[in-house]
Amino acid sequence: QVRLVESGGGLVQAGGSLRLSCSAPGLTFDTYITGWFRQAPGKAREFVAAIDRSGASKWYADSVKGRFTISIYNPENTAYLQMNTLKPEDTAIYYCVGVRAITLAPRTWAEYDDWGQGTQVTVSS
Repeated sequence: QVRLVESGGGLVQAGGSLRLSCSAPGLTFDTYITGWFRQAPGKAREFVAAIDRSGASKWYADSVKGRFTISIYNPENTAYLQMNTLKPEDTAIYYCVGVRAITLAPRTWAEYDDWGQGTQVTVSS
């Protein structure tokens, strides 16, 4: 299993920005997709965004397109989720996820191999 270490998150006012990081120390797989899911209180866990190791392929949920940007810095095996124009409905625990040996990002939690510990994002109105 690949260990995923998350950082970032916090409290921000609506319209503000936050950046999440997800590092994978020791990642050796050539084919690996890193992404984020989120879960708000009382709601189902949902896919947010994902990126492949090359950075050439990115996937976004419709709810965050145009506001969130996912990127990757391979020398440090770290992916980033830049979240702009945040809304109160973006409030959730955000989980970094990873899956190996595929080229298309799954949209369901169970299809991922690795999970981070989660980080809280709270957007106040």
